[in-house]
Amino acid sequence: MILYWNIFIAFFIPGILGYGGGPASIPLIENEVVQRYEWMSVQEFSEVLALGNSLPGPIATKMAGYIGYEVGGIPGAIVAILATVAPSLILMILLMGILYKYKDSPKVKRLTLYVRPVIAILLGLMAWRFFVDSYEGIGIWQTAFLIGVSYLLLERFKIHPAFVIMGTLVYGGFVL
Repeated sequence: MILYWNIFIAFFIPGILGYGGGPASIPLIENEVVQRYEWMSVQEFSEVLALGNSLPGPIATKMAGYIGYEVGGIPGAIVAILATVAPSLILMILLMGILYKYKDSPKVKRLTLYVRPVIAILLGLMAWRFFVDSYEGIGIWQTAFLIGVSYLLLERFKIHPAFVIMGTLVYGGFVL
């Protein structure tokens, strides 16, 4: 029973603190799953993130379902998904009237401006950890090659990120 409580807490906390949706929650989920509970390594988490990004739908719930299943089976997946959506669901029900009333408030707009740089820093730190783990795992040349090709495909040729992720997964499966 304590395992399911830990799964709930691991996904409920990022759900509460992840203001801005899935991208803001990912570093928080990574902290809980990799650092705090040590259910996965950074490499395993990055693979789950890549897989989640290649599938349609909200990233946080897909990751919660997969990680919850890996840690606690089907009940773990259910608990993780409920913990991920519960904060938003509860807050939206309780605060719908207040949010609607003050949506044009300068204070609310200012809050959003203050939160964006924090989210950018958290995502940057997570990307740095992924880079370091990749460098240590496959070496600088493979890492540089994958970064360079991914950048060209995304920015120059405007290939959808899901296809780039699938391509890197295939490359990793056959070459690495």
